[in-house]
Amino acid sequence: MNEPLSAADARILALESDVVRGHALKLLVLDPGDALDLDALRASVAERLPAFPRGRQVVVDDRGVPSWADADDLDLAHHVRQRAAADPIELREVVGRLMSEPLDRSRPLWSIDLIGPLADGREALAVRLHHAVADGLTAVRFLESIVFEPHDAPAHDVGVRDPEARPTRWSEWERMPQTLARELGHPGSRSPFDRPITARRALAFVDVPLAEARAVGASRADHATVNDVLLAVIGGALRRRLLHHGHTPRLNAQVPVSLHERGEDAAASGNRDSFIDLDLHLHEPDDLRRLDLLSAQTRERKRGHDARSLDELFHALAAAGPVGVFARGLADDPREFALAISNVPGPRVAVAVAGRRVAHVYTSSEPGPRHALRVAAISNDQWLGVGFCVDPLAVPDVELLADAAHDAWEALRAGSA
Repeated sequence: MNEPLSAADARILALESDVVRGHALKLLVLDPGDALDLDALRASVAERLPAFPRGRQVVVDDRGVPSWADADDLDLAHHVRQRAAADPIELREVVGRLMSEPLDRSRPLWSIDLIGPLADGREALAVRLHHAVADGLTAVRFLESIVFEPHDAPAHDVGVRDPEARPTRWSEWERMPQTLARELGHPGSRSPFDRPITARRALAFVDVPLAEARAVGASRADHATVNDVLLAVIGGALRRRLLHHGHTPRLNAQVPVSLHERGEDAAASGNRDSFIDLDLHLHEPDDLRRLDLLSAQTRERKRGHDARSLDELFHALAAAGPVGVFARGLADDPREFALAISNVPGPRVAVAVAGRRVAHVYTSSEPGPRHALRVAAISNDQWLGVGFCVDPLAVPDVELLADAAHDAWEALRAGSA
């Protein structure tokens, strides 16, 4: 029997268009070594795919309702492929093309591309998953189940919230006015990323040492988190690039927040997240002071349970027809947030693919209409890998933005030493 998509997954599927692709991408860069065998990789994926049931399902129209159904056939030659690249520039170009290509709706909504080998012996795997199949946390479970060699270290829990700790509906609505004032009551300036987009994509990546990011956060009086450090790095990068163009507008960032509950089925739980909107404090010239300001904001939002309250609000408004559409449009306005910045915990120990250590992990998510820049991060045992994805016609020189992020990180590290 077919299983209807959740309301959140169906909404994500409906957002796809000629210029918006619905998938995210995880890029795994492998240490130099003997080239991977494509047929062996396909055989390994086929053997392990039953551990992730959505990987064998397609979206069908079941009497007007988008639903999951088992695929009649699974052609691994289509889902697991190989592409050439000789150096990091060509690798980024290949990944940019993959971000611009839609996944085939007639097949399960995932693909794995083996890229390389590069001249230095490295190879990469680009893993695409449609957001209707998995959000960031569930996508990491796909990697653990299907791609990484099995290991003894426990995976990150998909459920990060205790189901017994749910607040009452009354308490949610009691604090709703304060939540709305914090989250949607301070629109920013006109966003420099508020531009029409095409289907073209360009990407750039930067690494932040994970242990040092933790140390920088721990050095602050109120103990900033790694996610706070990430936000400060992106805020510092944007300030540097926008100052280069002569101005520093007031910009808000939308930060996704997981609402998964512990004990959920990792492979079938779909999208369970909400968001908070934060002022990136681009006016602040001191990088460490910007970190403190951002950290204070995130602590306030956590104390107020803002993400949960907004989720309750939009669920309630979904049945309100035009009122709900208006509210969603207000929340998605580029003055409410200029760009989204997400962060997902990846493998906490060293992992490998076919005997090759995964040296770096990056992630890339889709920009959208009037939001031509998207930033996403994922960690592994040593690094926080940050990916910038843009429409290059709307936001040129994405590599310079990654360089500015590196400079912002170095300023944070030097200032906290």
